Amino acid sequence: MAGKRDYYEVLGVKKNATEEEIKKAYRKLALQFHPDRNKSKDAEEKFKTISEAYAVLSDKQKRAQYDQFGAAGFHQRYSQEDIFRGFDLGDLFKDLGFGSGDFFTTIFGHDNKRYQTRTRGGYSQRPGGGNFETIFSGQEGFRSHQSGKTPNNDIVAPLQLTLREAAFGTKKNVTYQIHGAVKEITVKTPPGIGTGKKLRLAGKGSPNSFGGPPGDLYLKVEVLNDPIFQRDGDNLSVEKKIKFTEAVLGTTIEVPTLDGNKTVKVPPGTQGNTKIRLKGFGMPNMEKGDKGDLYVKIALGTPKNLTKKQRELIENLAAEGL
Repeated sequence: MAGKRDYYEVLGVKKNATEEEIKKAYRKLALQFHPDRNKSKDAEEKFKTISEAYAVLSDKQKRAQYDQFGAAGFHQRYSQEDIFRGFDLGDLFKDLGFGSGDFFTTIFGHDNKRYQTRTRGGYSQRPGGGNFETIFSGQEGFRSHQSGKTPNNDIVAPLQLTLREAAFGTKKNVTYQIHGAVKEITVKTPPGIGTGKKLRLAGKGSPNSFGGPPGDLYLKVEVLNDPIFQRDGDNLSVEKKIKFTEAVLGTTIEVPTLDGNKTVKVPPGTQGNTKIRLKGFGMPNMEKGDKGDLYVKIALGTPKNLTKKQRELIENLAAEGL
C-alpha cells in the first residue's frame, strides 16, 4: 500500500524540500511511470504511489499533518479520499504535456474498458480508457476545480464541549445550516479530544452541484475552560490552598479529580507552589489509550487578620527563628 511508505522517500526528496523541488521530482517520476509510456507490469501501481505522495506533499495543510504525525498517525486521520480531495489532475497533466480536455483517456488509454469520470456537469462515460478507479482505488476525492474553488461543498461547524465531556466522550446534538436550511445531527465524540480537533462526518455537507456526492461536515472542537481544572495536553492541574501550619507539619487534603475526590498526603515542610503528581488522573490520550497526570499545585494561605493570641504565637515563632 502506498500509504505505508515514506512520501519523501517515494518522491526522492528531502524533508525540507521546497514546493518547486517536490513538483519537479513528481513530474520526472510521473513521466517515467505514466502507464501509456511505461508498459511494465508495475507501472500503474508506481504511478498511483507517487501520485498519492505528491497529493499530500504538494498540499501545505496535509504536508504539515504528515510531518507532525508521521505516516502511521497521518493515515489514522486521513483516508485516501481525504488525501486526493482537491488534487487537480487536470491542471497537473496539462502541465506535463498530456493535454487537459481528455487527459483521462490520454493517461489510461491502454485497454478497451469503459470507465466513469467526473466532469463539470457530473459523470460521463468515456470509451477506450483504462479503469481509473482501479488505478486510484476508487477515490472520491478527485474533484474538478472551477474559478480556483474545489466544489466539494464541505461545511465546518463549531462543536463546544465541557472538559468532562471531552474527557469521557459524549453524544451531542449539533445544528448547522445548508443553504439556509437548519440541519441537526447527533455526533459521538471520542474520549480525550481537544480544542482544534475536527470530527469528519462524510456526506453530511452541502449537495454537489457538479453532480457528484455531497461534501462532508467537519465539526471543529472547542473545549471550554473548566472552573476547577486547567488542561495542558493530556495533563490536568488543580490548585489547593493549605495553611502555613499544615505546610510545616504536613497534612492530608481532599483533591478533586475527574473520577471523584481523592485523599492526598502533603508531607511536612512542603513549600508554596510545590506540585504533587497523581499519575493517570489526567485526560485520556486518543492515540495511546492511556491517561495523562493530574498535578496538585500547593498554595500557602496567609491569614490577613490575626487574633491577639495568634499574633503572640507568631511573634514567638519569629523569635525562635521561624
